[in-house]
Order: sequence, then structure tokens, then C-alpha cells
Amino acid sequence: MRTTAVILSGPRELSLEVLGLTAPGDGDLVVEIAHSGISTGTEKLFYSGTMPPFPGMGYPLVPGYEAAGEVVEAGAGSGYKVGDHVFVPGANCFAGDVKGLFGGASRHLVTPAHRVARIDRGMGAEGALLALAATARHALAGFNTALPDLIVGHGTLGRLLARLTIAAGAPAPTVWETNAARRDGAEGYACIDPSDDSRRDYKAIYDASGAKGLLDQLILRLAKGGEVVLAGFYTEPVSFVFPPAFMKEARIRIASEWNAEDLTATRALIESGALSLSGLITHTRPASAAPEAYATAFDDPACLKMILDWKGHA
Repeated sequence: MRTTAVILSGPRELSLEVLGLTAPGDGDLVVEIAHSGISTGTEKLFYSGTMPPFPGMGYPLVPGYEAAGEVVEAGAGSGYKVGDHVFVPGANCFAGDVKGLFGGASRHLVTPAHRVARIDRGMGAEGALLALAATARHALAGFNTALPDLIVGHGTLGRLLARLTIAAGAPAPTVWETNAARRDGAEGYACIDPSDDSRRDYKAIYDASGAKGLLDQLILRLAKGGEVVLAGFYTEPVSFVFPPAFMKEARIRIASEWNAEDLTATRALIESGALSLSGLITHTRPASAAPEAYATAFDDPACLKMILDWKGHA
């Protein structure tokens, strides 16, 4: 079995290549991918060469962990059938010296059935956003957590955090965004420039920006005993000045990647209509234009989410 996939051979060395696929087993699926998303977090770090050492990382690799498509082959023990539409969070299925840390940007994927999630075919390209929505849900859920009253960053993750907060029945959060062009699209909450906000009594601040050197500023905006949640990915050491944090009795929490429970809960919210993914995809390009699409996703601030359309590729 062979497929067309995006290959990142090194920093800014990106191309489409034909790769071999491992043979599927009894519990595996072969999925023909229709759409895959480009992450402006971890994928951008690999693209720019700034990703800190991480287990399983290296070049060459197939990027991407946001993919949706149709099952074209289902093992007898998989519990799926041909024609099912699924979300696939990447796959480690490529023959040869190709790293399998992500592996979603490919026309075909071989994956264990337990890793995928059934989705409605009508979701179309929005089906590829399920991982990012589950990541936002993971940051909000868990033991003794508070829903945000301030979110930093109005990218895709920040918007999902705001929408999920409202879907949970909490008061609408405030969202900070320094880029004026990105303040549009707020649905039921206010998105403002940080300089226009004088509040210093936020109970829960979620940073979805990943910006460096921001923690001291956020701590000053907390109420006493408040929490800062680091929901982005940070390439440099995260530090803070101790006395202000001491005076605030600040708590700092790190939100990691989603798990199966988050995926199930998020899918239910989407299917019930409580969570909308509309308006988050701003750019779509054919997979044949992958080099241009990745550059746009990472360099154009107007691009919230870039989707690769794989239809028509072998």
C-alpha cells in the first residue's frame, strides 16, 4: 500500500511525497482522508525548527494530528465498517525512516480502530477540528478547576475555550487579543485589547497565546487565590517574579493534551448543537499546494485555521 503524504524533512523543508504504508491488522482501519488541519502550535515549532527535545521527535516526519475521512477498509475485529466517517488523531503507519509522532497529513492512514472517533459525514472539513476542540475541553475539565473569566488569545483555541465556557452555562469570559484583525468573530463574549482592560480581580485566566514573558502580567490581574492556566505550548522557560505571585497566593496549572474522555464529551457537545465549530476555518487549500498552505498558516495572522483538502489525491 502506498499513499501521498506531506513530508517535513527539516526546518522549512516541506514537500509532498509517496510513502509506503504498513499492512493493516485485524483491529485496524484504512482511512481515506478528506481533510487535515495544520496546527499553529506544535507543527509550527517543527516547521521553524524551534521545537524543544521531545520523545519521538525528529526528521523526516509526516506532520498533522487533525484528520477526518472515510473508512475504506475495516479489519474484522475493528467494530467499524466501510463507509464510516471518522476523525483520526494522526497515525504511525509509514514504512521506512519516517517519524510517526503525528502522521495525519496523508491521503490514506492505517490506524488502530480504538484511536479514531465516529463523526457525522456532514461535518465536512470541520471534522478535522475535533482534536483542537477536545484540547480546549481538557483545559477546562478535571479536578477542582474553574472556568475562565479571562482568556488570552483569540486564535482557534481561544475561541473554542470561550465557546465551551458559554456552553457550560458560565458567564461570558473576556478575551484579550493584541491583533486588531483577530478581534472579530466573538460570539456572545467581548474580545478587547489588553490595554483597554483595567480589571485585577480575575479568578481564572487561561493563556491560549503561548506568548513568552506574559506570566507576570497575568498574575497581576488575578484576584487573591486565583489561577493562571497555561493552555498554549511554550518553547522557552516559563518563569515569574515571586513576590507578586506570593501576595496573590497565585496558582499556576498546565493543561496538556486531550484524552479519550475529552474527545467523547466534545463530540457529544457538537452533535447536540451546544458547541459550534463554525467560522473557525478561514483558509482551505488543495493538498497539492501544501508548501504554500503551511507558510500561510504560520505567517499570515489572518489565518485562524488552514485545512488541506485531500480529495483527488492518490
